[in-house]
Amino acid sequence: MQETQVLKRKLAWQCRRGMLEIDMMLQPFLANGFEALSAEEQKTFVRLLEETDQDLFIWLLGGEEPTDPELATLVKKIREFPR
Repeated sequence: MQETQVLKRKLAWQCRRGMLEIDMMLQPFLANGFEALSAEEQKTFVRLLEETDQDLFIWLLGGEEPTDPELATLVKKIREFPR
């Protein structure tokens, strides 16, 4: 199995946050947008998943931006990703 596929399988569990709104944004992005990211952006996605559910909710659905510019760029991509 490709290294990216193994990583995606691990991240799939982390994308299941227990908040339907967040799950409905993270899971499709992981399934269909993750591989198009650069290696650095993929690392940023891993960092994003380390954030709290509350922060993810505010960033992804509340319209607030993370203070970290790399996270802010990725959050924008996830928000704009077609579902």
